[in-house]
Amino acid sequence: MFRTDEQTIKDLGIFGKRDGSGIFDIYNQSHTRGGETLLERIFLHPLSEREAINSRSSIIESFAQAALRFPYNAAIFDMAEKYLANNRDTHSGKNGSGTLGEKEIQNGVSAVLELIHITRTFMESPELQHIAPYAQERKAIQQLLSDTAFEPALKAPLKERLSYSAVTAFDALFRVSGKDKIERLLNHIYYLDVYISVAQTAIEKKFIFPRALPKGSCQLSLEGVFHPSLQKPVGNDLSMDASQNIIFLTGANMAGKSTFLRAVSTALYIAHTGFPVAAKSMSFSVLDGMYTTVNLPDNLGIGASHFYAEVQRVKQVASELSTGKSFFILFDELFRGTNVKDAHEATVAVIKGFAGNPSSLFIISSHIVEAGEDLQQKDNIRFFFLPTRMNGHVPEYTYTLEQGITNDRHGMIIIRNEGILEILKNGKKIYS
Repeated sequence: MFRTDEQTIKDLGIFGKRDGSGIFDIYNQSHTRGGETLLERIFLHPLSEREAINSRSSIIESFAQAALRFPYNAAIFDMAEKYLANNRDTHSGKNGSGTLGEKEIQNGVSAVLELIHITRTFMESPELQHIAPYAQERKAIQQLLSDTAFEPALKAPLKERLSYSAVTAFDALFRVSGKDKIERLLNHIYYLDVYISVAQTAIEKKFIFPRALPKGSCQLSLEGVFHPSLQKPVGNDLSMDASQNIIFLTGANMAGKSTFLRAVSTALYIAHTGFPVAAKSMSFSVLDGMYTTVNLPDNLGIGASHFYAEVQRVKQVASELSTGKSFFILFDELFRGTNVKDAHEATVAVIKGFAGNPSSLFIISSHIVEAGEDLQQKDNIRFFFLPTRMNGHVPEYTYTLEQGITNDRHGMIIIRNEGILEILKNGKKIYS
């Protein structure tokens, strides 16, 4: 099981607000409610086994290469799901709660019959049979359809009106004796919906399919990684391994640190779902979990300060690391909730503690560049920054990662450029 938490899900923006701005929404092109629910479950529960990750990734990549389309009319799922959701009383032969009318039963039976027929046709199509990574799942579906319970359904003519007795017989099959088989078939179709939906996203966004490496090898290689929600992204390259498993990142405000951190952590998180990512290429050793700290809230309800919340978060991470498992750990502006002296000492002490965990990967950003100087004695720490170039008195940002520790300090320049000091000095006169 891949270990993570609500804080990380929020930091990465996996699920957006009502405006549909989350990572989930980028990948969600599902045609069915069941497919959408399954996709959400996949995003909440990344995989932690290499074989499972590469298997799912290979299926979706093959679907993308074949440009497969969802073969069903989404409208028939509305009828089928409403019909199947109403339980039938197995003893009396009558409908249970949420009673369906005769017309609804007839429409539901017809919808399920159509799903069964379309599935068989699609499973037998040459385009699907040529997709080797999907062969095992395709054979499982065909084996399910070959069950004697489905024989009457596959023989039933779709374009002819069913007799009352036929509807009654199929209703008993679909909602009583063969209910579990119908549910299994729908589950296969929902996975098919997810695969095709995510494959379509890969095609449209030009996302690539990462390669999962054995767990424990502590490797991450990214080329041209960018945040998937950006319209005009600047890609960056990054590599980490057991010998250099910590990155200390500096850069001025607005230089792009948080965006870069989210780009890397989002790519690594999504890669563990077996989905394509926003990059030119990627390989990674499978991890046991991920914990990020970008927007850590104060817990005012118990009177806890931001600094105390940070301390508790570091304690939680330390506890996870003590298990000996492999994690990706990210802190954006570690210990921003305390004074500079304490933040300096605490940052150095904690990162040195992280340095004793060669099986995990760490990225820590900080405004305290002096802390970087104290950490240079550690061989497994690399130093990067996002630069600011001055065009006269106007800062410009490349958003491109460079090696080293920045000396950029442009906060006062930005304050002066915005005329804040003049406003404070002259008050309303500045507007007259």
